[in-house]
Amino acid sequence: MDYQTIIVEEKNAVGYLTFNRPKQLNSFNETMHQEVSSVVKRWAQDSAIRAVVISAEGRGFCAGQDLNDRVVDPNADAPDLGLSIEKYYNPLIKLITEMPKPVICAVNGVAAGAGANIALACDLVVAAKSASFIQAFCRLGLVPDSGGTWFLPRLVGRAQAMGLAMLGDKIPAEQAVQLGMIWQVVEDDALKAESQKLAEHLAKQPTYGLSLIKKAIHAAAHNNLDDQLILERDLQRLAGRSSDYREGVQAFMQKRTPEYKGC
Repeated sequence: MDYQTIIVEEKNAVGYLTFNRPKQLNSFNETMHQEVSSVVKRWAQDSAIRAVVISAEGRGFCAGQDLNDRVVDPNADAPDLGLSIEKYYNPLIKLITEMPKPVICAVNGVAAGAGANIALACDLVVAAKSASFIQAFCRLGLVPDSGGTWFLPRLVGRAQAMGLAMLGDKIPAEQAVQLGMIWQVVEDDALKAESQKLAEHLAKQPTYGLSLIKKAIHAAAHNNLDDQLILERDLQRLAGRSSDYREGVQAFMQKRTPEYKGC
């Protein structure tokens, strides 16, 4: 299938989705929303895809919303910015966080506004040294969306989240990893290889169990300890009934490399 705004590749059980509007710093317009959503939905259901990598072409990862789609006429009624959030951004964040397999984000440059928060929604964020993260909403009098006010305090704490959201400072990748916003920083020319290596490693792991880990960690944000202990018990029951668990134990006993199927 031909796409206007993204590049899609499937290789070694990994789905690679690359934003491809480099002249617009990969900012989202309606077509890009539709194309990204359709691919992510398909991969969520495709058992042959066991890990996903989201990356971008050009010098920037994603500048968030394409403001050319939101031209504000001073003589017109105020726009309803909540419409695009409800229709596109919120469903995309849910698709990423609920994807039943690992999602890696390879950030090659500036990730600003919703672009930064789409990255933070992924399970593992690997960034090039030259990359940076900006909560740019405050510069336009707006509120962080795409889960920004949910992810940030949980990743970096309330004080840092408040500063990032209210000041809109540019946070270099190395500072982002120190704050706990992202997983790893690599040299710029190693980003593609490192993210591919990580994705192919995860694709060979018991991805059904990894999907349960995602559920547990996301639920911990609102559960109390008693609720979380019960959830861990229930998820462990599911994991223990999986084919992957059986294969892992048998491979250990037989001193061989396991061959997981993700179920």
